[in-house]
Amino acid sequence: MNSEMKTVAERLRGLRDTFEVSVETAAKVCGITPKEYMRYETGDVDIPLSVMFCMGKRYNVDPSTFITGEEPHQVSFFVTPAGKGATVNRLADYHFESLAFGFANRKADPYLVTINPGDIPEIHTTTHPGQEFNYCIEGTVRVQIGDSEVILNEGDSVYFDSSKPHGQQNLNGKRCRFITFILN
Repeated sequence: MNSEMKTVAERLRGLRDTFEVSVETAAKVCGITPKEYMRYETGDVDIPLSVMFCMGKRYNVDPSTFITGEEPHQVSFFVTPAGKGATVNRLADYHFESLAFGFANRKADPYLVTINPGDIPEIHTTTHPGQEFNYCIEGTVRVQIGDSEVILNEGDSVYFDSSKPHGQQNLNGKRCRFITFILN
């Protein structure tokens, strides 16, 4: 486990400890088993954004706090210079760059997602409350939503119910990048 993943796991555990929430309750909030939840807190496996969103929403903590360790403070506007978003490199196959991490009380969470060739040989789906929008800016992205599959080329987009199992994969042996908006 890299140090960034360990730090995020410690923040997740700290949130549960602060609110005196049992592992069973936290797992129920996230729609997973207590055993799976404990693996996230110990850092045995990568923590999906969906877990950060569920716990953050339930306990009124901004999901970016898990990543940055700081609560967002800006309320009028927040500028993210190119390449300076809060990065989430927890997963070996996805590189997330939070583009609005400093704006408080966001209605949506925009990320720049990069997937390099061969990083995701098989899509592993996730679910989280709300809706999601993906806009392909480079390469080709395969998006699985439930039993459906959508191929996005540069300039294509898809909007979907993120409570459905979904995941992305790059195609054509080139790096792909897309903007994703997660709407709570």
